[in-house]
Amino acid sequence: MLIVLAFILLFHLIGAVMLFVATIHNAWWVVSPAGQDAVYADLWLACNATCHPLANSHTAAATYLQVIQAAMILGTILCCVSFFVFILQLFRLKQGERFVFSAIIQLLASLCVMVAASIYTAENHSFHDDSLKKGSFGSSYFLAWVSFPVTLSSGLVYLLLRKRK
Repeated sequence: MLIVLAFILLFHLIGAVMLFVATIHNAWWVVSPAGQDAVYADLWLACNATCHPLANSHTAAATYLQVIQAAMILGTILCCVSFFVFILQLFRLKQGERFVFSAIIQLLASLCVMVAASIYTAENHSFHDDSLKKGSFGSSYFLAWVSFPVTLSSGLVYLLLRKRK
């Protein structure tokens, strides 16, 4: 049982690290013009040699960008809270009970990540200025999509897991 618990904790921590990197790293959108330095854009800034805010990111027309930012931050926070709740429940629950509360929090975290990545997929060309139009999705975008099934399966494992001897 100790080995199973170690794998569950490791799986959860991998999901949390993936969410942190996807939220913080500056590579949601990448433009690589020929002969020039690549331009990387994340949810807040576009950077090449210097960083500048995304065009119109503070206006009402770009509220979906603010929703993406909020959903990714909320998903990361919920994933961390779920981990701490799981640790608390590990020592507080009676034998045979399930980790339902930590599972619900983890499933909400995966829902937030899915919402953020889906909105970014649908609206990514709307908030990029003309210099960023001809780009492609970056590593942080793909990491966000990979972290969705990781957090979802982690939440489902918590839901099915019973405390045993």
